[in-house]
Amino acid sequence: MSVTTDIVESWRRPRAVVHRLMARGPSEPFVFSFLLAFLLLALAAVSPGLARQAHLDPANPLLPRLYAAGLGLLATIPMWYLLAALGHLLARAFGGKGSFYGGRLALFWSLLVISPAMLVQGLVGAGPGAAILGWGVAAGFLVIWGLALMEVES
Repeated sequence: MSVTTDIVESWRRPRAVVHRLMARGPSEPFVFSFLLAFLLLALAAVSPGLARQAHLDPANPLLPRLYAAGLGLLATIPMWYLLAALGHLLARAFGGKGSFYGGRLALFWSLLVISPAMLVQGLVGAGPGAAILGWGVAAGFLVIWGLALMEVES
Protein backbone atom coordinates (compact mmCIF):
# COMPACT_ATOMS: atom_id res chain seq x y z
CA MET A 1 0.00 0.00 0.00
CA SER A 2 1.05 3.62 -0.39
CA VAL A 3 2.27 5.63 2.57
CA THR A 4 -0.72 7.98 2.46
CA THR A 5 -3.15 5.06 2.50
CA ASP A 6 -1.26 3.52 5.40
CA ILE A 7 -1.37 6.84 7.29
CA VAL A 8 -5.16 7.03 6.93
CA GLU A 9 -5.53 3.38 7.94
CA SER A 10 -3.27 3.92 10.95
CA TRP A 11 -5.86 6.24 12.45
CA ARG A 12 -8.26 3.28 12.57
CA ARG A 13 -5.99 0.24 12.85
CA PRO A 14 -2.44 1.27 13.81
CA ARG A 15 -1.39 -2.22 14.95
CA ALA A 16 -2.31 -3.81 11.61
CA VAL A 17 -0.33 -1.22 9.65
CA VAL A 18 2.72 -1.52 11.90
CA HIS A 19 2.52 -5.31 11.64
CA ARG A 20 2.58 -4.97 7.85
CA LEU A 21 5.54 -2.57 8.03
CA MET A 22 7.45 -4.96 10.30
CA ALA A 23 6.79 -7.82 7.89
CA ARG A 24 8.89 -5.98 5.27
CA GLY A 25 11.98 -6.80 7.26
CA PRO A 26 14.42 -4.41 8.88
CA SER A 27 15.57 -1.49 6.76
CA GLU A 28 17.08 1.50 8.50
CA PRO A 29 16.75 3.82 5.46
CA PHE A 30 13.05 2.93 5.26
CA VAL A 31 12.44 3.86 8.89
CA PHE A 32 14.65 6.96 8.69
CA SER A 33 12.58 8.17 5.74
CA PHE A 34 9.53 8.26 8.06
CA LEU A 35 11.41 10.54 10.45
CA LEU A 36 12.59 12.83 7.65
CA ALA A 37 9.08 13.03 6.17
CA PHE A 38 7.72 13.91 9.62
CA LEU A 39 10.33 16.64 10.08
CA LEU A 40 9.50 18.10 6.67
CA LEU A 41 5.78 18.11 7.45
CA ALA A 42 6.47 19.58 10.90
CA LEU A 43 8.31 22.44 9.19
CA ALA A 44 5.29 22.95 6.94
CA ALA A 45 3.05 22.90 10.02
CA VAL A 46 4.97 25.69 11.77
CA SER A 47 5.27 27.80 8.61
CA PRO A 48 1.90 29.59 8.93
CA GLY A 49 2.77 30.67 12.47
CA LEU A 50 6.19 31.86 11.35
CA ALA A 51 4.57 33.77 8.49
CA ARG A 52 2.19 35.46 10.94
CA GLN A 53 5.12 36.42 13.17
CA ALA A 54 7.09 37.78 10.21
CA HIS A 55 4.08 39.83 9.13
CA LEU A 56 3.70 41.32 12.62
CA ASP A 57 7.45 41.91 13.02
CA PRO A 58 8.89 42.85 9.60
CA ALA A 59 12.34 43.39 11.13
CA ASN A 60 12.74 39.59 11.11
CA PRO A 61 11.74 38.28 7.66
CA LEU A 62 10.18 34.92 6.99
CA LEU A 63 13.09 33.14 5.28
CA PRO A 64 15.52 33.39 8.21
CA ARG A 65 12.74 32.20 10.50
CA LEU A 66 12.07 29.18 8.25
CA TYR A 67 15.78 28.44 8.01
CA ALA A 68 16.17 28.52 11.79
CA ALA A 69 13.10 26.35 12.30
CA GLY A 70 14.37 23.82 9.76
CA LEU A 71 17.79 23.62 11.37
CA GLY A 72 16.16 23.33 14.77
CA LEU A 73 14.03 20.43 13.58
CA LEU A 74 17.07 18.68 12.10
CA ALA A 75 18.83 19.07 15.43
CA THR A 76 16.09 17.00 17.09
CA ILE A 77 17.01 13.82 15.16
CA PRO A 78 19.22 12.41 17.96
CA MET A 79 16.46 13.12 20.47
CA TRP A 80 13.98 11.04 18.45
CA TYR A 81 16.43 8.13 18.34
CA LEU A 82 16.92 8.39 22.10
CA LEU A 83 13.16 8.50 22.68
CA ALA A 84 12.69 5.41 20.49
CA ALA A 85 15.37 3.55 22.48
CA LEU A 86 13.76 4.59 25.78
CA GLY A 87 10.36 3.45 24.52
CA HIS A 88 11.81 0.06 23.58
CA LEU A 89 13.58 -0.30 26.95
CA LEU A 90 10.40 0.64 28.80
CA ALA A 91 8.45 -1.93 26.80
CA ARG A 92 11.14 -4.53 27.50
CA ALA A 93 10.81 -3.79 31.23
CA PHE A 94 7.13 -4.71 30.92
CA GLY A 95 7.85 -7.94 29.06
CA GLY A 96 8.32 -6.73 25.49
CA LYS A 97 10.22 -9.01 23.14
CA GLY A 98 10.95 -6.62 20.30
CA SER A 99 14.09 -4.92 19.09
CA PHE A 100 15.48 -1.40 18.99
CA TYR A 101 14.60 -1.36 15.28
CA GLY A 102 10.98 -2.06 16.17
CA GLY A 103 11.05 0.78 18.70
CA ARG A 104 12.31 3.16 16.01
CA LEU A 105 9.70 1.96 13.54
CA ALA A 106 6.90 2.42 16.09
CA LEU A 107 7.98 5.95 17.03
CA PHE A 108 8.89 7.26 13.59
CA TRP A 109 5.75 5.83 12.01
CA SER A 110 3.59 7.31 14.77
CA LEU A 111 5.18 10.72 14.20
CA LEU A 112 4.45 10.50 10.48
CA VAL A 113 0.86 9.38 11.13
CA ILE A 114 0.19 12.35 13.40
CA SER A 115 1.72 14.90 11.00
CA PRO A 116 -1.52 15.63 9.04
CA ALA A 117 -3.16 16.64 12.32
CA MET A 118 -0.15 18.88 13.00
CA LEU A 119 -0.68 20.54 9.62
CA VAL A 120 -4.27 21.36 10.57
CA GLN A 121 -3.07 22.62 13.94
CA GLY A 122 -0.61 24.93 12.20
CA LEU A 123 -3.40 26.45 10.13
CA VAL A 124 -5.64 27.13 13.12
CA GLY A 125 -3.28 29.67 14.65
CA ALA A 126 -3.39 30.88 18.23
CA GLY A 127 -6.28 30.78 20.66
CA PRO A 128 -8.32 28.31 22.67
CA GLY A 129 -9.15 26.20 19.61
CA ALA A 130 -5.46 25.73 18.89
CA ALA A 131 -4.79 24.67 22.47
CA ILE A 132 -7.58 22.10 22.40
CA LEU A 133 -6.41 20.83 19.03
CA GLY A 134 -2.84 20.65 20.36
CA TRP A 135 -3.92 18.46 23.25
CA GLY A 136 -5.87 16.27 20.82
CA VAL A 137 -2.83 15.89 18.57
CA ALA A 138 -0.67 14.98 21.56
CA ALA A 139 -3.21 12.45 22.82
CA GLY A 140 -3.58 10.94 19.35
CA PHE A 141 0.17 10.59 19.05
CA LEU A 142 0.48 8.87 22.43
CA VAL A 143 -2.31 6.42 21.63
CA ILE A 144 -0.93 5.57 18.18
CA TRP A 145 2.62 5.26 19.48
CA GLY A 146 1.48 3.08 22.38
CA LEU A 147 -0.42 0.73 20.09
CA ALA A 148 2.43 0.62 17.58
CA LEU A 149 4.92 -0.11 20.34
CA MET A 150 2.69 -2.88 21.67
CA GLU A 151 2.64 -4.43 18.20
CA VAL A 152 6.40 -4.35 17.62
CA GLU A 153 7.12 -5.64 21.12
CA SER A 154 4.71 -8.59 20.98
